[in-house]
Amino acid sequence: MDAPVAAVLAGLSAGQVVPYLGPGVLALAGPACPLPAAPQALVKHLTAKASVPHKLLGNLTAAAQFIENFKHRKTVAAAMREAFAPAVAPTALHRLLADIAGLPLIVHAWYDDLPQRALAGRGDWGMVQGVSQAEHQGVWCHHFDAAGTLTTPEAASAWTTLLYQPLGSVAPAGNFLVSDSDFVEVLTEIDIQTPIPAEVQRRRAGRQFLFLGCRFDDQLGRTFARQVMKRSSDRHYAVLPEKPTRNEARFLAQHGIEVLALSLAEFTACLAGEAMPAQALAG
Repeated sequence: MDAPVAAVLAGLSAGQVVPYLGPGVLALAGPACPLPAAPQALVKHLTAKASVPHKLLGNLTAAAQFIENFKHRKTVAAAMREAFAPAVAPTALHRLLADIAGLPLIVHAWYDDLPQRALAGRGDWGMVQGVSQAEHQGVWCHHFDAAGTLTTPEAASAWTTLLYQPLGSVAPAGNFLVSDSDFVEVLTEIDIQTPIPAEVQRRRAGRQFLFLGCRFDDQLGRTFARQVMKRSSDRHYAVLPEKPTRNEARFLAQHGIEVLALSLAEFTACLAGEAMPAQALAG
């Protein structure tokens, strides 16, 4: 096992490495997974329900904004709930991360509920999810306990593991940041960290981030990653088997993100070997 991979696995076990999950993690659910596993797949779902100009067909946030403007916000929310409604079992990666005792923070930057499902057997965790200003004016996020009940920000300090979903999630309440206006509101304030929950800011301090299933080839994804890991460590990691694009390579270099040239399946196998007894793996 390479030394950087071993260091990441040790950091996860020690609670010093924060997993940051992107839509690409859904690839581990197999080719038959019914959930959109990329922005391009999600925009196809939204535009199958409501027509948009041809030039918007490949742009998720712009397409969602068009539907919101001409069909109402409720149409966007309903289409998002439908897209992520299928019940899919957590992948091995989700389950392994959920089984790490004392992991203080998991970031999930997509809309599915697989991390919640993986954590469901525990009672010592909770969620903080971004919410749209279009639906919750003046509120940046909602806190939910392990049962999915809305709770207070103060409750988060008692959770062993905090699941942070900056884009919202289909569960438990179907809150989504997806349209241009959703992100304009957040990006206006995110540089001064207003939308980032206080408990997330506290737990990320000094820690390293591990990006899984993330690509950094669009400005929005880079901005969220940069702001979420602000004031943490100056060294991070990304599992990225593909060659980075020029913009990705620049972003990785700027933020001290070391590439682990493994597939997600290979990394999951390494994590399983770290987390499970040898006899269990042999069985």
